[in-house]
Amino acid sequence: MNKIVTIAEARRAARGQIDSTDALALLSAVLEVDRAYLLAHPEQPLTGAQAGQYAAWLERCAAGEPLAYLLGRRAFYDRDFIVTPAVLIPRPETEHLLEAALDFARQHPGLTAVDVGTGSGALAVTLAARVPSARVYAVDVSPAALDVARRNAALHQATVTFFHGDLLQPLLERNLQVDLLLANLPYIATGDLPALVVTRYEPRLALDGGADGLDLVRRLLAQSPSVCRPGALLLLEIGAQQGAAALALAQAAFPQAASRILRDYAGHDRLIAIAT
Repeated sequence: MNKIVTIAEARRAARGQIDSTDALALLSAVLEVDRAYLLAHPEQPLTGAQAGQYAAWLERCAAGEPLAYLLGRRAFYDRDFIVTPAVLIPRPETEHLLEAALDFARQHPGLTAVDVGTGSGALAVTLAARVPSARVYAVDVSPAALDVARRNAALHQATVTFFHGDLLQPLLERNLQVDLLLANLPYIATGDLPALVVTRYEPRLALDGGADGLDLVRRLLAQSPSVCRPGALLLLEIGAQQGAAALALAQAAFPQAASRILRDYAGHDRLIAIAT
């Protein structure tokens, strides 16, 4: 790599290695300035420390390490979230789940909600922050993930009660019930994982959904009738090809409910919505 001296040279060094938007994000973080500043001051010199940090991050990013882990944050919906390799990086497609949850929560003031497999806490924290009247629980089996989620709740001044445990077991043990259940559980089939780049850096625990990708969904649905009040809404994120299979599981678990597939803007299966 050529010696990096100015902002313009730093941007040129990234060409052909990483996306230009990602290069700007790295450079913004190193210099602690915004994107507009970088574009307006191409001849500004970098210090030796800044050039070294940028070159190191550029190399790691070019090797496939997610930008969010390098920066320690990821934008989701209307705010930034702390992320570490202990949690799955929040995806834009999960905003479909959040929007459906927010619509329901606004129509039911004072409801109780649970986010199962909360990870970074993006869903639970945003829901709690946007609908302060809601009582929000969040559950994860990973203590390290819960640490990140608690930091995000504090960062956004959101009131969330966190439980460590497997799926809905912490609520069952406490005889707690909810009006809204959110879950973005692992839904990638075990056999598909080795071929996916995402498994190189993101936690397998947050990706592996078992033989057909729906093992955790099955287990969650088996527990849900004991936790969901009459009139509750369940929103489960699924893989793009899992709609029919997941819908059948939902209808078996809640035979009297109205269950349907919700698709994303690309027309892919994205959510199972169960209105009990």
